Amino acid sequence: MRHAIAILLIVHGLIHLMGFVKAFYLTDIRQQVLGISKPIGSLWLITFILFTVSLVLYLTNKKWFYIAFLAIILSQILIIMAWQDAKFGTIANIIILLVSLSALGNNQFQNMVDKEVTALLKNEGINDSKIITENNLEALPHIVRKWLSTSGVLGREKTETAYLEQRGQMKTSSEGKWMSFEAKQYFNINNASFVWCTNVKAMPFINLAGRDKLIDGEGAMLIKLASLFPVVNEKENPKINSGAMIRFLSEMCWFPSAALSEHISWQEMDNNRAKATLTYKEQSVSGIFSFTEKGDLLSFEANRYYGGSTDSKEEKWLIHMEEYKLFNGLKIPNKSKVLWKFEKGDFHWLTVEITDLKYNLQ
Repeated sequence: MRHAIAILLIVHGLIHLMGFVKAFYLTDIRQQVLGISKPIGSLWLITFILFTVSLVLYLTNKKWFYIAFLAIILSQILIIMAWQDAKFGTIANIIILLVSLSALGNNQFQNMVDKEVTALLKNEGINDSKIITENNLEALPHIVRKWLSTSGVLGREKTETAYLEQRGQMKTSSEGKWMSFEAKQYFNINNASFVWCTNVKAMPFINLAGRDKLIDGEGAMLIKLASLFPVVNEKENPKINSGAMIRFLSEMCWFPSAALSEHISWQEMDNNRAKATLTYKEQSVSGIFSFTEKGDLLSFEANRYYGGSTDSKEEKWLIHMEEYKLFNGLKIPNKSKVLWKFEKGDFHWLTVEITDLKYNLQ
């Protein structure tokens, strides 16, 4: 799609250049453009320049849409003046306008996310990072101690903030089609908070922009079609709050030292399972972590609300850890699949891979 839009900008701009040439030079161009006078011809040249500048900004990932809006307005005025010969240029203007609006929406969406991330990480540098020792693990269940040791946290600083990048596939129903996505996520472990933003390829030429967050114990979910039109906007909802807290608890596997957080308590279930409870802002959620004999994390399961509507019920939510990888010296599950365990059968709705991971952001 990117190449197609670039070609459209080039071709559409060059057509406007023809209007300038017709006005200022005697040529063999057969199209009769109403803007034959030199002042009008100058406007065709200006429009060509605006589309060219838009193209350069587009290819260099700059804010090209503002210039494109000016180009479209001027172009359409000229097209109306020469409607009989230039009316089909309206189609190109409409396409460029829609893409420009989507780019503007994406820019505004990203600005919102950037502000939320700044607030999330504000005053959360490495203030009191301590080196983790065996003594720090004494109160934990045996299998959790083994997990932290196997992960490589001993002798390292406790993680206070984290940033990761993901890619994968998701679908909204068991019969639905898989949609590819890429995502970025920021964590404030001390405050049990996160901001996650994603771009989902819903269908050809149409993307979904999504943002999930957990701040001060309150969850929120926002999904916009083409970054413009809200299709999901859930907030100030106890069920969404609970789901976001469960998500944070499960994603602790990517920064294992969070198991030592004052907000998390542990209960041994058996030799290979332990129940973790996250309590924050007078709210609590729990989930069960399962491990191998060696201490590698196998799965996480919890009862989580399927949706945030008034009739939403708790269903079993399960994460299977598929592969492991070292990031910054820590062994974490980098590939996982996520399922809803319904009575009528399993719904495998998400496959995710961690592609980058950084700790204790400066």
